[in-house]
Amino acid sequence: MGMPEALHRWTREEVLALPDDGQRHEVFDGELVVSSAPRYRHQAILSKLHLLVGNYGEAFRVGTVLLSPADLPLLGGQVAQPDLFVLPHGNFAQDWSDAPVPILAIEVASPSTVRYDRGLKRRGYQKAGVAEYWIVDPEARLVERWRPDDIRPEVLLERITWQPDPALEPLTIELSTLLGEP
Repeated sequence: MGMPEALHRWTREEVLALPDDGQRHEVFDGELVVSSAPRYRHQAILSKLHLLVGNYGEAFRVGTVLLSPADLPLLGGQVAQPDLFVLPHGNFAQDWSDAPVPILAIEVASPSTVRYDRGLKRRGYQKAGVAEYWIVDPEARLVERWRPDDIRPEVLLERITWQPDPALEPLTIELSTLLGEP
């Protein structure tokens, strides 16, 4: 019996060269992650997050709040497309290839993506030094907060607070407002 064929390890260049097929293409640790268009609930939650985090980001000038698609570079040639992310202020070219590491990355989990959100993507964000990575889980009605050195997430059931600078007032998001009443 022959040796099993080695799994192909995708590179950033290969992913960026893929034709636009309307899907989201990411690569973490050489593994290609492809996901389809999100559902209504996902987008409704993401829209609320964008308003809340975006207004906070503007008011306190903590960074630029953006939505994917984005093709963010992470360590080791990874390509990340978090649902929502905050880049620190600074100048970078109009190409994603030299974008800084986000200070916040958020994924709204769905049944088809939650395994990657909690595993492969989470490890990629942690290795890259993303200060906070949130997994918003609408089904479980919670948010997992991960920081670079965490072994386990902080699981939040009522509210999440984000304070990227201790000198600033924190942003507090009530999960009942974000996710709707049960």
